[in-house]
Amino acid sequence: QVQLVESGGGLVQAGGSLRLSCAASGRTFNAMGWFRQAPGKEREFVSAMRWSPLTTSYAYSVKGRFTMSRNNDKSAVYLQMNSLKPEDTAVYYCAAGDAAYTEYEKYDYWGQGTQVTVSS
Repeated sequence: QVQLVESGGGLVQAGGSLRLSCAASGRTFNAMGWFRQAPGKEREFVSAMRWSPLTTSYAYSVKGRFTMSRNNDKSAVYLQMNSLKPEDTAVYYCAAGDAAYTEYEKYDYWGQGTQVTVSS
């Protein structure tokens, strides 16, 4: 059974940092991604990583502030979020699939989400 479990969300002041984790089990994947969804808005791409060759992409809105990484056995990914802004407030989801898509519809597996709230 495939499972993706996120952790690390919380409440932080603007300018602060949080680190999200996503642990994957049940099968191996070629890529994983992070998405977020704010109330009343569409789910939007944040970052994605492909294992081979190792490449990472970011949404323009988070580039330079967020960093995606993974562990050595590719069973977990992380999202280090620095210089957080109130507009980063959302439920953050990790996803896994065959390629590092930026479109959420193309991912087959999803975590349950973790809330990130940035206060001004």
